[in-house]
Amino acid sequence: MRKICVIGNSVAASRTEEEAPLAGWGQYLEEFLGPDCDVRNYARDAMTLRDYYTGRFAALLTLVGPGDLVLIAFGHVEQRINQLNRYHGPREYKEYLRLYVETLRAEGAVPVLVTPAARCVFDTSGNPVDTHDGYARLTLEAAAELGCPAVDMNASTTRLLAELGPMRARGLFRWLDPGEHPGHPQGIVDASHFNHAGAREAARLVASGLAGVPGLPPGLVDVQRLVPGQAPPVQTEFTVQQPQLALTARPEVAVAPTVTSPAFAEPVGAGRKLTGTAPAGADYVIFFEEGEYLGGTRAAEDGTWQWRRAVQWPAGRHEVTVIALAGNAVSTAAETQFEVLDRLEAPEVIGPRKGAWSGPRPRFSGTAARGVRKVMVLERGRLIAEAPVQDDGSWRVTHPHDWRPGTYTVEFVAVFSAIHSPPTRLELKVHGVPEDSWLHTSMSARTSCGPGCEHYPALPAW
Repeated sequence: MRKICVIGNSVAASRTEEEAPLAGWGQYLEEFLGPDCDVRNYARDAMTLRDYYTGRFAALLTLVGPGDLVLIAFGHVEQRINQLNRYHGPREYKEYLRLYVETLRAEGAVPVLVTPAARCVFDTSGNPVDTHDGYARLTLEAAAELGCPAVDMNASTTRLLAELGPMRARGLFRWLDPGEHPGHPQGIVDASHFNHAGAREAARLVASGLAGVPGLPPGLVDVQRLVPGQAPPVQTEFTVQQPQLALTARPEVAVAPTVTSPAFAEPVGAGRKLTGTAPAGADYVIFFEEGEYLGGTRAAEDGTWQWRRAVQWPAGRHEVTVIALAGNAVSTAAETQFEVLDRLEAPEVIGPRKGAWSGPRPRFSGTAARGVRKVMVLERGRLIAEAPVQDDGSWRVTHPHDWRPGTYTVEFVAVFSAIHSPPTRLELKVHGVPEDSWLHTSMSARTSCGPGCEHYPALPAW
């Protein structure tokens, strides 16, 4: 048997029946391969390149042998600069890919880099949005630099979403109205993970990509099986008949629906989900802006609802009308308002002052624009700290490690939702005892207790 291993994150991971309708493309890949192929899916939830390399990768290396194919499928979350534990700067991302490829080659295995699948996110014109911030391109660049085969699943799934459009594409994802599936009675809005139909289509596209890679073993892919699945139907919210009549109909349900999130006039991202409750007896909730029907969702048995627009909100202020339906009866309308941000100003850095010297434990501080939740701190392209932004816009953070004496370039990036600002750069000048000073080298015979050591000989206390 020919062994094909899949390593990656939750988008590829196999799922149990209890997790339905959630599915990963790795569990469907074998359907499209030759009869002598044995697919082993080692993709797991919450994995980044860094986590997998320092965690599960050693076990995989023990299992692979000469000629085994290993599909390396990451890049889905590594671009999230707002999350310390997930973000990989471009250089770090490509460096980890290099380590994977070279280590697998040393075992005789054949690595194949796979770009991340597209998310179900469309712009206001109905075109799929690149939510990976260029990391699919980084994957392909790494493949070219390493001479490694690659499958561009990002491109193929983006084309698939473009063909389906925003009114159908959601049918490939774990994106459900309340009551649509027993596993999610309250509904769920998940634009990242596939349902079974979507996972099968993604696996088909990966197999199709493998079939086009020169140098891979003949007969790896059964091209006769690369038949597209049935396209999902138009979503229910786009089949509501004459929804605009609800705007002029006399309300028969006196209670209006409530919007619990976002708060009134709150700044939000372009993909913000709305949540709330419907009046008793209502089974559907519909949404309008300036008289135009936007979409709708079912209400759960307890009256709660959640809805995300099929396309992103354009930047600016929005006033949305929300009406509940109870059969043919309409409710009193509710109005909500929010402001969509699509760009952020770079944060201001107040301390340390430009040109000022700092001790080995510098304290960074500054201000950020309205809406910014955090300021991320980077040095040499790697995240080193995050600073929560207070209600007055101020932020401050001290890195827990001492800095060695020298001059460094530190970057500060404001983040909000899925958007981030350009960086503010600071030349940091750190004063301290040089590493090659006799004050350090004269202590080399003994192991230090650590930073809190009070024994002698002592270094200066900062």
